[in-house]
Amino acid sequence: MGEKLKIARFNFQVREKRLFALTILFMSAFYFLLSTVVYADEIRSRAAIVMEASTGRILYGKNPDLRLLPASTTKLMTAMVALDRAKPNDTVVISEKAASCSPVKARFRVGERVTVETLLNAVLIKSANDAALALAERVAGSEERFVELMNEKVLALGMSDTKFVNATGLPMEGQYITAYDLARLLRHALRYPLIKEIVSTKASRISTEDGRKIFVKNSNKLLWSDDSVLGGKTGYTRAAKHCFVCASEQGGETVITAILGATTKAQLWKESEHLIKKGFSIVGGKEEPVLYFTRADYKSSIQPAAYRTNSRDK
Repeated sequence: MGEKLKIARFNFQVREKRLFALTILFMSAFYFLLSTVVYADEIRSRAAIVMEASTGRILYGKNPDLRLLPASTTKLMTAMVALDRAKPNDTVVISEKAASCSPVKARFRVGERVTVETLLNAVLIKSANDAALALAERVAGSEERFVELMNEKVLALGMSDTKFVNATGLPMEGQYITAYDLARLLRHALRYPLIKEIVSTKASRISTEDGRKIFVKNSNKLLWSDDSVLGGKTGYTRAAKHCFVCASEQGGETVITAILGATTKAQLWKESEHLIKKGFSIVGGKEEPVLYFTRADYKSSIQPAAYRTNSRDK
């Protein structure tokens, strides 16, 4: 009888331990699913990231390695490659091909003479495609050759999940970037003093060498609403949806946020503001870093990619 009682007690203890383990497992799974839902509700764009600018550390990420269309955020690379090979006061003659480039343009005229700096203002403030193409032709003789230089720069920066096929960001097969690489792209672009100055400019009047004035206004809405924002670059096409990358500074700390594939402008600005706050909260130790992935987005991505940290980014 005593032996049976011991066996019964043992079986009860085993069942009790199993029940406790299953309860913990269920609670952990529920917490994970709940957390995923909460974060997914916070950021509905297809991909997003927050990076600590000083170290390259990832503070927050949703699908950071998902390859998506870059839209006009491409122009940050266009600007860097142009400054690598031309001086700001170099003269550029607008070609017929550049003048006819659309849809967003500064409306430069065929044969007009402008400086590289003038074109950079049009590219980074107004996101003018005619100016981007004019820079490409001035630097490399053709857009095709310029794109080769862009991708050489991509490799030099260790951006393994990025490829460009034009200087404007207009949709073309084979062009892609990830939120992670986009944040790194701005991080490097801000090391160019002229780019840093231009992307922080709300509006400007640029002029051709014969004195014709052109007004350009920045499409970065946060420059008017958030004093912490140092500058950034927007992008939009029907295929890419709304894209945005920016840098913000508070208390000596700088964070870079990048979003790809926001459905609307309202969503883009709301989520950008949210990510900026989250980034500084994590830097300040008030929140923990977060990284998650959504299967549905990867199923419809351009092609799979592998997320990694590269020492060249430091």
